[in-house]
Amino acid sequence: MQVIVVAVVCAAVGLLLGLLSPVTIPIGYARYTAVALLAALDSIFGAFKAYIAGTYEPRVFLTGLVTNMALAGGLTFVGDKIGVDLSIAAIVAFGVRIFNNAAAIRRHYL
Repeated sequence: MQVIVVAVVCAAVGLLLGLLSPVTIPIGYARYTAVALLAALDSIFGAFKAYIAGTYEPRVFLTGLVTNMALAGGLTFVGDKIGVDLSIAAIVAFGVRIFNNAAAIRRHYL
């Protein structure tokens, strides 16, 4: 239960820092940033699910985080170059995984 509290506090602090930060993302990079953040959230939820299951490994988390973000950004970039909105594929894939991981976490605590 303490892990959940720490995760929620970290998420709230991160959200607050993001909202108060003067940093702005240029509109040309907004889609790449959004897809990369979605991929990062997928990795974070997956790591939390693995932690609950007792199978968490930091190396797997970090490589998954970087790989997912790069793959999502790359997929969006390639889609822009060929004129197809491939970011939708990344959004759907990572969105489904986030909801599946959240459901598993919820079931664990019920």
